Amino acid sequence: MPEHDAHDDVITELVVDHREVEELFARLEGPLSPEDRQDALEHLVAELVRHSVAEEAWIYPAMRDRLDDGNAIADRETAEHHEVELMLKELEGTDPHSPASRPVLEALMTAVRGHVAEEEKQLFPALRAVYSAEELHDLGDKVRTAKKAAPTRPHPGAPRDQVSRRVMGPFVGLVDRTRDALSGRSV
Repeated sequence: MPEHDAHDDVITELVVDHREVEELFARLEGPLSPEDRQDALEHLVAELVRHSVAEEAWIYPAMRDRLDDGNAIADRETAEHHEVELMLKELEGTDPHSPASRPVLEALMTAVRGHVAEEEKQLFPALRAVYSAEELHDLGDKVRTAKKAAPTRPHPGAPRDQVSRRVMGPFVGLVDRTRDALSGRSV
């Protein structure tokens, strides 16, 4: 697996995450014992949830702050994360050898690979253009900290809208609350 370095800027940190996920996809596409396939799937779920929490806590606000159309871009990226999260929840607790889980896993891989390609080709260069090296390093530190504190499972099947959060209170959206807490927003 690729190695993380505490001195990496945020883009390098996230690219290493992308390579780790791709290696897990490659393992899942190959021949594995049932135990190894289950381990790879569990590792994949944990990595994708951590990565999503960190991006939503720090990268998307950075996009909103300085990129032209940053709000629209961050909203689109957040929606893509939500779709991935739904697939992860669907895969959780399933037998990764079951033919029923294969279409969901393939859809997950396609969605994540598309998301990664867009980030690496468009969004990361855009961030490099508007943030200094020091700012990108600082964001890298924040993302690393967020990933350490993030949950390793998708949040319960709770609605994500503001009305549901007000009505249902603290039970809604573990990932949303963790992301907000890590980014310093009130929860």
